[in-house]
Amino acid sequence: MADIKMLNAGDQSLSAGYMMWYRFSRNPAAVTGALIIFSVIFLAVFAPLLTPYPKHVGAIVDFRARHMPPDAVHWFGTDKAGRDIFTRTVFGLRISLLLVIGVLGVSVPIGAVLGLMAGYFGGWTEKFISGLTNVMLAMPPLVMALAVSNLLEPTLMNAMIAITLLWWTWHARLIYAVSKQIASEDYIEAARLAGAGPVHILFREILPNCIPVLSVKTTLDAAFVILFGATLSFLGFGVKPPIPDLGSMVADGRQFMPDFWWEVVCPGIAVLYTTLGFNLLGDGLRDMFDVES
Repeated sequence: MADIKMLNAGDQSLSAGYMMWYRFSRNPAAVTGALIIFSVIFLAVFAPLLTPYPKHVGAIVDFRARHMPPDAVHWFGTDKAGRDIFTRTVFGLRISLLLVIGVLGVSVPIGAVLGLMAGYFGGWTEKFISGLTNVMLAMPPLVMALAVSNLLEPTLMNAMIAITLLWWTWHARLIYAVSKQIASEDYIEAARLAGAGPVHILFREILPNCIPVLSVKTTLDAAFVILFGATLSFLGFGVKPPIPDLGSMVADGRQFMPDFWWEVVCPGIAVLYTTLGFNLLGDGLRDMFDVES
């Protein structure tokens, strides 16, 4: 009898997984988003092998090739220093993905844990975490990031710190709302009566039910992190030159508009391409998990 129940549970799990995959695979926008993100990751990981001029990532100057338009040799043209823009754009995608991994890799766990604690324990824990979240949300994110970046040296690590300081708040608020609702369910009370401790209930009972909304939120946030990081670099508070960053590339090329338009348009299209992929993928995950907007 126990074996039969285990088989039925396994069949139900497979059936639910198949239905989620079916919804995702039948969503053209979701599949397109997944392919876009896969292509971006592929380019970023194998950038030294796929780009024609990997040495142009550094402090290389070739004034004989400066401001060349897109052609068969330089697909995205060259910049003011004669460097290949396609090569620098692909390496810029690597910087953007590292920023996403660094920011969300820290802010999502922090926000999720604080949200779980506030939703489950309630009382003073809820008041303290909710108050701290509200205070942090009251600060304009861009102003806060600019202040931190201005105080510290403009590096990738400091850009991550500047963005992470406020990014955890949205995840904390989201998980708080979900976990507070789940904490009142009967099976949570049953687990408590059975002797389960708070750690078990938080991470084995409540957290798995938060994974769908957390996955959708994280995927959509990846696009905003890229835009936020590009904005900091555009304003001069991001990655230090000559390291290629999409935001700083747009900032460097704007002074030559409209004559040398490719120096702005090509990195800008790379930002659009990547953020569009994350947004489409996030919408696809929302439909797959059947998460309400």
